[in-house]
Amino acid sequence: MKQLPIDEILPQLLKSIKDNPALVIQAPPGAGKTTKIPLTLLQVLPPDRKIIMLEPRRLAATNAARWMAAQLGEEVGNTVGYTIRFERQVSAATRIEVVTEGILTRRLQADPQLTGIEMIIFDEFHERNLHSDLALALCRDAQLGLRPDLKLIVMSATLDAAPVAKLLGDAPLLTSEGRSYPVELRYLSGEPVGRTAEIMSAAIQRALGETEGDILAFLPGAGEIKRCAALLNGSTAAAIHPLYGDLPFARQEKAILPGPQRKIVLATNIAETSLTIEGVRVVIDSGLCRQQRFDPATGLNRLVTTRISAASASQRAGRAGRTAPGTCYRLWTEHSQSTLIPFTAPEIRSSDLSSLALELALWGVNDPSALSWLDVPPAAALAEARELLKKLDALDHNFLITKLGRKMALLPVHPRLGHLIIEGERRGYGELACDMAALLTERDIISGSSSHVTQVSDSDILDRIELVVDWRKGKSCSKGTDGMDSHSFSAVDRMAGQLKKLVGTGRATLPATAQAVGLLSALAYPDRIGQQREPDSPRYLLANGRGGTLSGRSSLRNAAYIVAVVMEGGEKGDGQIHSANALDLATLRKEFAADIQWLRSVSWDDRLQRVLAREEERLGALVLATRQINPSAEEVTAAFLGGIACGAGLTALNWTSRAEQFRLRILFLEGIFPESGLPDFSADNLLRTLPQWLGPYLSGIKNMAELQAVDIYTPLKNMLDYTQLRLLEEGAPTHITVPSGSSIPLEYSEDKPPVLAVKLQELFGLADTPRVAGGRIAVTLHLLSPARRPIQVTQDLRNFWNSTYVEVKKELKGRYPRHPWPDDPWNATPTRKAKPRG
Repeated sequence: MKQLPIDEILPQLLKSIKDNPALVIQAPPGAGKTTKIPLTLLQVLPPDRKIIMLEPRRLAATNAARWMAAQLGEEVGNTVGYTIRFERQVSAATRIEVVTEGILTRRLQADPQLTGIEMIIFDEFHERNLHSDLALALCRDAQLGLRPDLKLIVMSATLDAAPVAKLLGDAPLLTSEGRSYPVELRYLSGEPVGRTAEIMSAAIQRALGETEGDILAFLPGAGEIKRCAALLNGSTAAAIHPLYGDLPFARQEKAILPGPQRKIVLATNIAETSLTIEGVRVVIDSGLCRQQRFDPATGLNRLVTTRISAASASQRAGRAGRTAPGTCYRLWTEHSQSTLIPFTAPEIRSSDLSSLALELALWGVNDPSALSWLDVPPAAALAEARELLKKLDALDHNFLITKLGRKMALLPVHPRLGHLIIEGERRGYGELACDMAALLTERDIISGSSSHVTQVSDSDILDRIELVVDWRKGKSCSKGTDGMDSHSFSAVDRMAGQLKKLVGTGRATLPATAQAVGLLSALAYPDRIGQQREPDSPRYLLANGRGGTLSGRSSLRNAAYIVAVVMEGGEKGDGQIHSANALDLATLRKEFAADIQWLRSVSWDDRLQRVLAREEERLGALVLATRQINPSAEEVTAAFLGGIACGAGLTALNWTSRAEQFRLRILFLEGIFPESGLPDFSADNLLRTLPQWLGPYLSGIKNMAELQAVDIYTPLKNMLDYTQLRLLEEGAPTHITVPSGSSIPLEYSEDKPPVLAVKLQELFGLADTPRVAGGRIAVTLHLLSPARRPIQVTQDLRNFWNSTYVEVKKELKGRYPRHPWPDDPWNATPTRKAKPRG
């Protein structure tokens, strides 16, 4: 067998596995860990026991099994076999079984003791798939409680191994150094500009001229791969092979096998794993990947294109040095490399946790912290998932698994589709339900680029069901839709057949109709039952309270009620509904009668500016029907106040000058005497406490016009007791009497001393500026001319008389001769009157 870097630690591996229940192995790409470690462990494997090795993807699992079998000179299914979804190659002689993570979870649930299993190997654990995190948590729980002799081995190329070792009880960490062959890294001199496919195509053309060997190019998704392939076709003699998850299995395998000519493999991050693509000497990395993120706020997944981590970049570069020295072109600058995050965030932080929540309930765990996790499932996403499972009747009100939930957990589909299949079979639509589940799981049979439809239909799913039925009969596609993929038809047909075997669908079933498809869709997506917002509108309100808009990919038009089946949540505004089914109101009322309630609603209508009272027939956020009712006075007042608070706020009230000044006086005095116990008259608090201080004065008022007749001075004044009112009058008076005998009003404002606007002549003889708040605050004097225009603003009246008055007198005496302008203002008689004429 070929010598590889991992060979150096194999003796230590055999010794450590005998003495420890768990091991962590860290080895870079190309070290040989995926195939050599399982084969080496056969040496210490008891004759009646097996090794299970987990791979994150089906292609990686089958490829690893075939390579190990070849090393033993055997066919797959003898000593080494594999099990992936709907396919199994094992026999009684199998001692190493390579599986995908979901397969192990099913076996753990069926047999928590893992009878006959000696070791479980988690390969490529750095990918931190949701299933791998769950499987490790369940295996560790089984090891601690049921199987202390079970051996757990976690392997990774780039993972920060210390936390995993700690999680496994301070397990030994074995490290293999070095790649099989050196890889030269080449960076761009500047950041790339343009579309990813065009940038990659140019880089491939460059690499073809500068290097030898096959090329592996990493792109974020299938769309970019197809565009890049189209750009390369006809411009090179090299064979071009796409490689992404939705491709038919046979085409994926063709991409990794050697061929007679130079090869260009255009791949997503599916090629980061333990695949060895024969002949690859060159890697070209876009530095991008596409990830599905779950948003608990919307309850929807959305695909985002993001930069890869430094660990992923290292993993990708390592593909170039698996079989010989290689070159890696990184389509970013060396500076950008230093800004990459160290590791890819685990799926458990950003994924829909519905399947995980169902598995935990089936395992008997209500509190996920009772298990061993590298990252505990986020509370918000887990709560969202559990609420969905309750709607699907998979969990009861205590979040314990139901009989239906146990059946759903046995099906290799999302819980929504599990519910659809089981309920469809019970209602006589077994075949239809399995076909629908397959269509919603596999790649769309109508390619995305050609999914802008022109025909009008009541069901996007029924349209596709009819296409599948025609395809099974060997007919051409009767819909005449371009862009249909025969491989996708095969994948859908294969999965639907497997699901029918699992649920035992064999008897005659009811025919597929738009009404049946709408019903089954609603049973799977009860939270996404939608109601048209306006006639002839593509906008819908969903039962979960969120909004959605039909995209150009849907054939539905003007349906009053729909079920949004394929939907992406936007970062802002409504989500995009790509596939939906119409649902008639009668079926909705019949099937969801237990969830529909008549609720009393007395609310403020901002458009009509009045209170509306009605009873509403509601399904979640949807209002199916309404009827008028007579509200109580208390309900009207509460609705009215709610409308004020959510609408115009305090500006809707009749703020007379007296009321506004009263509020400002309170704010002024409370700022000077915070210990006084005066109520909080801030705008925020007054709005928050409207029902307490204003509610009692709104009896019989139903609209804004009537509200404007309410002088709110009295409600505000009644918030103070006698002692507080006295403090207010003494500390923040409304008027000040000046030497002329006039009672002049004070003008209060926020954050400034009160203003006394007074004619200069009325203050003759007054030396000190008047003060308020127990003498703590001098008022701001606006000294007025006889025409009542401000001529001076001051808080120092004494200084005005001594320094400024002379200049004011010179300027204004001639302009206002009938008013006194004495040379000595200190001893002049204050007056508010002019001299008599003549």
